[in-house]
Amino acid sequence: MKLGIVGLSQSGKTTVFNALTRGDQPTTMSGTRFEVHTAVVDVPDSRVDILSEMFHPKKTIYAKVTYEDIAGLESGSQKGFSGPMLNLLSQMDGFIHVVRCFDNPSVPHPMGNVNPRRDLEALDAEFLLNDLIQVERKQERLQDELRKGGGRKKDIIQAEMALFEKLHATLSEEQPLRTLTFSKDEEKIMSGFGFLTRKPVLVVFNLADEQTPPDISYPWPHSAVISLQGRLEMELAQLPPEETSIFMEEYGVEELSLSKVIRLSYDLLGLQSFFTVGEDEVRAWTVQRGANAVEAAGVIHTDLAKGFIRAEVISYDDLMSAGSMAEARKQGTLRLEGKEYIVQDGDIMHIRFNV
Repeated sequence: MKLGIVGLSQSGKTTVFNALTRGDQPTTMSGTRFEVHTAVVDVPDSRVDILSEMFHPKKTIYAKVTYEDIAGLESGSQKGFSGPMLNLLSQMDGFIHVVRCFDNPSVPHPMGNVNPRRDLEALDAEFLLNDLIQVERKQERLQDELRKGGGRKKDIIQAEMALFEKLHATLSEEQPLRTLTFSKDEEKIMSGFGFLTRKPVLVVFNLADEQTPPDISYPWPHSAVISLQGRLEMELAQLPPEETSIFMEEYGVEELSLSKVIRLSYDLLGLQSFFTVGEDEVRAWTVQRGANAVEAAGVIHTDLAKGFIRAEVISYDDLMSAGSMAEARKQGTLRLEGKEYIVQDGDIMHIRFNV
Protein backbone atom coordinates (compact mmCIF):
# COMPACT_ATOMS: atom_id res chain seq x y z
CA MET A 1 0.00 0.00 0.00
CA LYS A 2 1.46 3.32 -1.10
CA LEU A 3 -0.12 6.53 0.21
CA GLY A 4 0.76 10.04 -0.92
CA ILE A 5 0.65 12.74 1.74
CA VAL A 6 -0.54 15.87 -0.07
CA GLY A 7 -1.72 19.33 0.82
CA LEU A 8 -1.07 22.99 0.15
CA SER A 9 2.12 24.68 1.28
CA GLN A 10 2.50 25.11 5.07
CA SER A 11 -0.33 22.70 5.83
CA GLY A 12 1.87 20.48 8.01
CA LYS A 13 2.36 17.56 5.61
CA THR A 14 5.84 16.73 6.87
CA THR A 15 4.71 17.04 10.48
CA VAL A 16 2.02 14.44 9.78
CA PHE A 17 4.55 12.35 7.82
CA ASN A 18 6.86 12.33 10.86
CA ALA A 19 3.96 11.41 13.13
CA LEU A 20 3.03 8.46 10.92
CA THR A 21 6.55 7.19 10.36
CA ARG A 22 8.27 8.16 13.64
CA GLY A 23 10.54 10.21 11.42
CA ASP A 24 12.47 13.41 12.03
CA GLN A 25 12.43 15.06 8.62
CA PRO A 26 12.77 18.87 8.74
CA THR A 27 9.34 20.46 8.64
CA THR A 28 10.54 23.34 6.46
CA MET A 29 10.34 21.72 3.01
CA SER A 30 9.89 24.20 0.21
CA GLY A 31 6.23 24.61 -0.60
CA THR A 32 6.83 25.27 -4.30
CA ARG A 33 9.70 22.89 -5.15
CA PHE A 34 8.93 19.31 -6.16
CA GLU A 35 10.38 17.33 -3.27
CA VAL A 36 9.56 13.92 -1.83
CA HIS A 37 10.28 12.07 1.40
CA THR A 38 9.61 8.33 1.52
CA ALA A 39 9.28 5.93 4.45
CA VAL A 40 8.14 2.32 4.74
CA VAL A 41 6.60 1.42 8.10
CA ASP A 42 5.12 -1.67 9.71
CA VAL A 43 1.35 -1.91 9.94
CA PRO A 44 0.56 -2.25 13.67
CA ASP A 45 -1.39 -5.48 14.27
CA SER A 46 -1.70 -7.07 17.70
CA ARG A 47 -2.65 -10.37 16.02
CA VAL A 48 0.85 -10.64 14.57
CA ASP A 49 2.34 -10.10 18.04
CA ILE A 50 0.16 -12.83 19.58
CA LEU A 51 0.84 -15.31 16.75
CA SER A 52 4.56 -14.67 17.16
CA GLU A 53 4.30 -15.47 20.87
CA MET A 54 2.46 -18.69 20.00
CA PHE A 55 4.83 -19.99 17.28
CA HIS A 56 8.17 -18.48 18.39
CA PRO A 57 9.35 -17.99 14.79
CA LYS A 58 12.84 -17.01 13.69
CA LYS A 59 11.31 -13.95 11.96
CA THR A 60 8.19 -11.87 12.51
CA ILE A 61 7.17 -9.72 9.55
CA TYR A 62 4.36 -7.17 9.59
CA ALA A 63 2.49 -5.87 6.58
CA LYS A 64 4.04 -2.69 5.19
CA VAL A 65 2.74 0.69 4.13
CA THR A 66 4.76 3.25 2.15
CA TYR A 67 4.22 6.95 2.78
CA GLU A 68 5.31 9.59 0.27
CA ASP A 69 5.49 13.15 1.65
CA ILE A 70 5.00 15.20 -1.52
CA ALA A 71 5.88 18.90 -1.62
CA GLY A 72 5.38 21.23 -4.57
CA LEU A 73 1.60 21.11 -4.98
CA GLU A 74 0.18 24.52 -5.85
CA SER A 75 -3.29 25.91 -6.31
CA GLY A 76 -4.58 28.09 -9.11
CA SER A 77 -2.02 27.36 -11.85
CA GLN A 78 -4.73 26.29 -14.37
CA LYS A 79 -2.00 24.40 -16.25
CA GLY A 80 -2.02 21.09 -14.44
CA PHE A 81 0.86 19.45 -12.62
CA SER A 82 4.30 18.93 -14.13
CA GLY A 83 5.07 15.58 -15.76
CA PRO A 84 7.19 14.23 -12.86
CA MET A 85 4.63 15.38 -10.27
CA LEU A 86 1.69 13.87 -12.15
CA ASN A 87 3.59 10.62 -12.70
CA LEU A 88 4.31 10.32 -8.97
CA LEU A 89 0.75 11.14 -7.92
CA SER A 90 -0.64 8.65 -10.44
CA GLN A 91 1.36 5.84 -8.81
CA MET A 92 -0.27 6.30 -5.39
CA ASP A 93 -2.93 3.88 -4.18
CA GLY A 94 -4.60 6.70 -2.28
CA PHE A 95 -4.01 10.12 -0.73
CA ILE A 96 -3.77 11.54 2.75
CA HIS A 97 -4.86 15.14 2.21
CA VAL A 98 -3.54 17.33 5.03
CA VAL A 99 -5.62 20.47 5.57
CA ARG A 100 -4.31 23.23 7.81
CA CYS A 101 -6.56 24.30 10.70
CA PHE A 102 -3.94 25.70 13.09
CA ASP A 103 -2.95 29.37 13.28
CA ASN A 104 0.74 30.09 13.80
CA PRO A 105 2.11 33.62 13.19
CA SER A 106 5.62 32.22 12.75
CA VAL A 107 4.36 30.04 9.87
CA PRO A 108 2.23 32.37 7.74
CA HIS A 109 -0.42 30.81 5.56
CA PRO A 110 0.51 31.31 1.86
CA MET A 111 -3.01 32.58 1.15
CA GLY A 112 -2.96 35.10 3.97
CA ASN A 113 -5.31 33.41 6.42
CA VAL A 114 -6.36 29.99 7.68
CA ASN A 115 -9.46 28.68 5.90
CA PRO A 116 -9.73 24.86 5.91
CA ARG A 117 -12.75 24.67 3.62
CA ARG A 118 -11.09 26.87 0.98
CA ASP A 119 -7.84 24.87 1.13
CA LEU A 120 -9.63 21.53 0.90
CA GLU A 121 -11.61 22.65 -2.14
CA ALA A 122 -8.56 24.28 -3.75
CA LEU A 123 -6.46 21.11 -3.93
CA ASP A 124 -9.48 19.03 -4.92
CA ALA A 125 -9.95 21.46 -7.82
CA GLU A 126 -6.32 20.97 -8.90
CA PHE A 127 -6.73 17.19 -8.94
CA LEU A 128 -9.96 17.55 -10.90
CA LEU A 129 -8.28 19.88 -13.41
CA ASN A 130 -5.48 17.39 -14.04
CA ASP A 131 -7.97 14.59 -14.68
CA LEU A 132 -9.95 16.82 -17.01
CA ILE A 133 -6.81 17.66 -19.02
CA GLN A 134 -6.04 13.94 -19.40
CA VAL A 135 -9.60 13.14 -20.45
CA GLU A 136 -9.71 15.91 -23.05
CA ARG A 137 -6.37 14.84 -24.54
CA LYS A 138 -7.63 11.27 -24.84
CA GLN A 139 -10.85 12.48 -26.47
CA GLU A 140 -8.83 14.37 -29.07
CA ARG A 141 -6.77 11.27 -29.86
CA LEU A 142 -9.88 9.12 -30.18
CA GLN A 143 -11.51 11.62 -32.53
CA ASP A 144 -8.38 11.67 -34.69
CA GLU A 145 -8.25 7.89 -34.73
CA LEU A 146 -11.90 7.62 -35.75
CA ARG A 147 -11.48 10.22 -38.49
CA LYS A 148 -8.34 8.66 -39.99
CA GLY A 149 -9.56 5.06 -39.80
CA GLY A 150 -7.47 2.05 -40.80
CA GLY A 151 -6.66 1.09 -37.22
CA ARG A 152 -8.84 -0.43 -34.54
CA LYS A 153 -12.44 -1.40 -35.12
CA LYS A 154 -14.88 1.50 -35.16
CA ASP A 155 -17.11 0.05 -32.40
CA ILE A 156 -14.12 -0.26 -30.04
CA ILE A 157 -13.19 3.38 -30.56
CA GLN A 158 -16.79 4.49 -30.11
CA ALA A 159 -17.07 2.53 -26.84
CA GLU A 160 -13.99 4.35 -25.52
CA MET A 161 -15.39 7.68 -26.69
CA ALA A 162 -18.62 7.02 -24.77
CA LEU A 163 -16.64 6.24 -21.61
CA PHE A 164 -14.51 9.37 -21.83
CA GLU A 165 -17.58 11.48 -22.54
CA LYS A 166 -18.99 10.16 -19.25
CA LEU A 167 -15.76 11.04 -17.45
CA HIS A 168 -15.73 14.51 -19.00
CA ALA A 169 -19.33 15.20 -18.00
CA THR A 170 -18.67 14.21 -14.38
CA LEU A 171 -15.50 16.30 -14.09
CA SER A 172 -17.19 19.26 -15.79
CA GLU A 173 -19.80 19.15 -13.02
CA GLU A 174 -16.89 19.44 -10.53
CA GLN A 175 -17.43 15.94 -9.19
CA PRO A 176 -14.57 13.49 -8.64
CA LEU A 177 -14.48 10.28 -10.62
CA ARG A 178 -14.90 8.41 -7.32
CA THR A 179 -18.62 9.12 -7.71
CA LEU A 180 -18.83 6.77 -10.72
CA THR A 181 -18.95 3.00 -10.97
CA PHE A 182 -17.43 1.16 -13.93
CA SER A 183 -17.70 -2.18 -15.68
CA LYS A 184 -14.72 -4.51 -15.97
CA ASP A 185 -14.26 -3.45 -19.59
CA GLU A 186 -14.26 0.21 -18.61
CA GLU A 187 -11.78 -0.48 -15.81
CA LYS A 188 -9.50 -2.12 -18.37
CA ILE A 189 -9.67 0.91 -20.68
CA MET A 190 -8.74 3.27 -17.82
CA SER A 191 -6.03 1.07 -16.33
CA GLY A 192 -3.14 3.13 -17.69
CA PHE A 193 -4.40 6.55 -16.66
CA GLY A 194 -4.14 6.73 -12.86
CA PHE A 195 -6.83 9.41 -12.58
CA LEU A 196 -6.28 11.36 -9.36
CA THR A 197 -9.93 11.87 -8.44
CA ARG A 198 -10.60 8.13 -8.63
CA LYS A 199 -8.18 7.41 -5.79
CA PRO A 200 -9.49 7.10 -2.22
CA VAL A 201 -8.81 10.12 -0.01
CA LEU A 202 -8.37 10.41 3.74
CA VAL A 203 -8.76 14.08 4.70
CA VAL A 204 -6.66 14.96 7.77
CA PHE A 205 -7.58 18.19 9.52
CA ASN A 206 -4.31 19.28 11.13
CA LEU A 207 -5.18 20.97 14.43
CA ALA A 208 -3.32 23.02 16.97
CA ASP A 209 -3.07 21.56 20.48
CA GLU A 210 -6.55 21.24 22.03
CA GLN A 211 -8.16 22.84 18.96
CA THR A 212 -11.74 21.81 18.10
CA PRO A 213 -12.10 20.07 14.70
CA PRO A 214 -13.83 22.14 12.01
CA ASP A 215 -17.43 21.39 11.10
CA ILE A 216 -16.75 20.54 7.46
CA SER A 217 -18.39 17.63 5.68
CA TYR A 218 -16.72 15.73 2.86
CA PRO A 219 -19.48 13.73 1.18
CA TRP A 220 -17.63 12.07 -1.70
CA PRO A 221 -17.53 8.25 -1.92
CA HIS A 222 -14.34 6.39 -0.99
CA SER A 223 -13.37 9.23 1.34
CA ALA A 224 -13.05 9.68 5.09
CA VAL A 225 -12.18 12.48 7.49
CA ILE A 226 -10.00 12.45 10.60
CA SER A 227 -8.70 15.25 12.83
CA LEU A 228 -5.40 15.10 14.67
CA GLN A 229 -3.01 17.40 16.49
CA GLY A 230 -0.09 17.04 14.10
CA ARG A 231 2.65 18.67 16.13
CA LEU A 232 1.71 16.79 19.32
CA GLU A 233 1.41 13.49 17.45
CA MET A 234 4.85 14.02 15.90
CA GLU A 235 6.42 14.70 19.30
CA LEU A 236 4.77 11.62 20.81
CA ALA A 237 5.91 9.44 17.90
CA GLN A 238 9.51 10.55 18.41
CA LEU A 239 9.57 9.63 22.11
CA PRO A 240 11.12 6.36 23.33
CA PRO A 241 8.37 3.70 23.47
CA GLU A 242 8.51 3.45 27.26
CA GLU A 243 7.72 7.17 27.58
CA THR A 244 5.02 7.37 24.92
CA SER A 245 2.19 5.88 26.98
CA ILE A 246 2.88 8.26 29.87
CA PHE A 247 2.61 11.34 27.68
CA MET A 248 -0.38 9.95 25.77
CA GLU A 249 -2.24 9.65 29.06
CA GLU A 250 -1.18 13.16 30.10
CA TYR A 251 -2.43 14.73 26.85
CA GLY A 252 -5.53 12.56 26.56
CA VAL A 253 -4.41 10.80 23.36
CA GLU A 254 -6.03 7.35 23.32
CA GLU A 255 -4.37 6.05 20.15
CA LEU A 256 -1.45 7.30 18.05
CA SER A 257 -2.39 8.56 14.61
CA LEU A 258 -0.36 5.85 12.86
CA SER A 259 -2.82 3.13 13.83
CA LYS A 260 -5.92 5.24 13.12
CA VAL A 261 -4.70 6.42 9.72
CA ILE A 262 -3.65 2.94 8.59
CA ARG A 263 -6.95 1.42 9.70
CA LEU A 264 -8.96 4.06 7.84
CA SER A 265 -6.68 3.70 4.80
CA TYR A 266 -7.23 -0.07 4.72
CA ASP A 267 -10.98 0.49 4.82
CA LEU A 268 -10.88 3.08 2.03
CA LEU A 269 -8.70 0.92 -0.21
CA GLY A 270 -10.73 -2.22 0.45
CA LEU A 271 -7.78 -4.10 1.95
CA GLN A 272 -7.47 -6.78 4.60
CA SER A 273 -4.77 -8.90 6.21
CA PHE A 274 -4.20 -12.64 6.27
CA PHE A 275 -1.35 -14.54 7.93
CA THR A 276 1.12 -17.34 7.39
CA VAL A 277 2.65 -18.98 10.47
CA GLY A 278 5.38 -21.47 11.32
CA GLU A 279 8.68 -21.99 13.07
CA ASP A 280 10.57 -20.03 10.42
CA GLU A 281 8.25 -17.07 10.05
CA VAL A 282 5.03 -15.42 11.17
CA ARG A 283 3.97 -12.92 8.55
CA ALA A 284 1.07 -10.62 7.70
CA TRP A 285 0.07 -10.20 4.06
CA THR A 286 -2.20 -7.62 2.45
CA VAL A 287 -4.88 -8.58 -0.06
CA GLN A 288 -7.99 -6.98 -1.52
CA ARG A 289 -11.30 -7.81 0.13
CA GLY A 290 -13.10 -10.35 -1.99
CA ALA A 291 -9.86 -12.00 -3.16
CA ASN A 292 -9.98 -15.76 -3.52
CA ALA A 293 -7.48 -18.31 -2.23
CA VAL A 294 -5.47 -18.40 -5.47
CA GLU A 295 -5.12 -14.61 -5.48
CA ALA A 296 -3.94 -14.70 -1.88
CA ALA A 297 -1.44 -17.43 -2.79
CA GLY A 298 -0.13 -15.19 -5.58
CA VAL A 299 0.52 -12.41 -3.07
CA ILE A 300 2.89 -14.77 -1.25
CA HIS A 301 4.57 -16.06 -4.44
CA THR A 302 3.51 -16.50 -8.06
CA ASP A 303 4.54 -20.19 -7.95
CA LEU A 304 1.98 -20.83 -5.20
CA ALA A 305 -0.77 -19.42 -7.40
CA LYS A 306 0.35 -21.35 -10.49
CA GLY A 307 0.57 -24.71 -8.69
CA PHE A 308 -2.28 -24.15 -6.23
CA ILE A 309 -3.92 -27.36 -4.97
CA ARG A 310 -5.65 -26.52 -1.69
CA ALA A 311 -5.37 -24.05 1.17
CA GLU A 312 -5.41 -25.02 4.82
CA VAL A 313 -7.38 -22.24 6.51
CA ILE A 314 -8.34 -21.27 10.02
CA SER A 315 -9.56 -17.93 11.29
CA TYR A 316 -7.47 -16.09 13.84
CA ASP A 317 -10.35 -16.18 16.36
CA ASP A 318 -10.80 -19.94 15.94
CA LEU A 319 -7.09 -20.56 16.50
CA MET A 320 -7.13 -18.41 19.62
CA SER A 321 -10.17 -20.34 20.87
CA ALA A 322 -8.53 -23.72 20.17
CA GLY A 323 -5.14 -22.72 21.58
CA SER A 324 -3.09 -24.69 19.03
CA MET A 325 -3.18 -25.96 15.47
CA ALA A 326 -3.38 -29.54 16.71
CA GLU A 327 -6.45 -28.81 18.81
CA ALA A 328 -8.01 -26.79 15.96
CA ARG A 329 -7.59 -29.79 13.67
CA LYS A 330 -9.38 -31.98 16.23
CA GLN A 331 -12.21 -29.45 16.49
CA GLY A 332 -12.54 -29.22 12.72
CA THR A 333 -11.90 -25.48 12.55
CA LEU A 334 -8.69 -26.03 10.57
CA ARG A 335 -10.09 -26.94 7.18
CA LEU A 336 -9.21 -27.38 3.49
CA GLU A 337 -10.50 -24.83 0.98
CA GLY A 338 -10.34 -24.73 -2.82
CA LYS A 339 -9.50 -22.09 -5.42
CA GLU A 340 -12.74 -20.14 -5.12
CA TYR A 341 -12.63 -19.71 -1.35
CA ILE A 342 -13.00 -16.00 -0.46
CA VAL A 343 -10.31 -14.97 1.97
CA GLN A 344 -11.50 -13.31 5.18
CA ASP A 345 -9.67 -10.74 7.29
CA GLY A 346 -7.58 -12.57 9.88
CA ASP A 347 -7.42 -15.91 8.05
CA ILE A 348 -4.34 -18.00 8.73
CA MET A 349 -3.41 -19.90 5.57
CA HIS A 350 -1.04 -22.63 4.47
CA ILE A 351 -0.96 -23.14 0.70
CA ARG A 352 -0.54 -26.62 -0.72
CA PHE A 353 0.89 -26.44 -4.21
CA ASN A 354 2.77 -28.36 -6.87
CA VAL A 355 4.87 -26.78 -9.63
